[in-house]
Amino acid sequence: MSRRVKQAAVVFVVLFAAAQFVRPGRANPVTDSGRTIQAHVGTASGLVTVLDRACSDCHSNQTVWPSYTQVAPLSWLMAYAVGEGRRAVNFSEWAGYSPEQRRTLLTLSCRDASEGKMPGIYTLLHPEMRLSAQDIETICTAARQAAPNTAGGF
Repeated sequence: MSRRVKQAAVVFVVLFAAAQFVRPGRANPVTDSGRTIQAHVGTASGLVTVLDRACSDCHSNQTVWPSYTQVAPLSWLMAYAVGEGRRAVNFSEWAGYSPEQRRTLLTLSCRDASEGKMPGIYTLLHPEMRLSAQDIETICTAARQAAPNTAGGF
């Protein structure tokens, strides 16, 4: 092995070790169960079951932080993805959205699920989070029921 390769390997190991000391915040905010989508939608439609299984790690305050999220740079990527997901829609804070925002968020969720944008690359590590055609239909049905001309309770 050449001297340059050895030096590069040492630099890489040192940088990787140093990166472990840069820890992103991974706390789950306290959740008031009365503010969640579960409290507002109920479980009859199956929507909550789909959201809990496939969406809650990034789009709620109930994130499960797998062991690999302890290791940089994966820890940074996961913390960033969860932060972005919660900013996009947080199903733990459903009561904080107006009825119009809820309709929009469900419509966007239907679109993103239908186009395969969500749940995204995360399913490579968690195949159980993949959305089936029935899961997508459940989300889209909820979006249609929430439309202003229906009596959906979202």
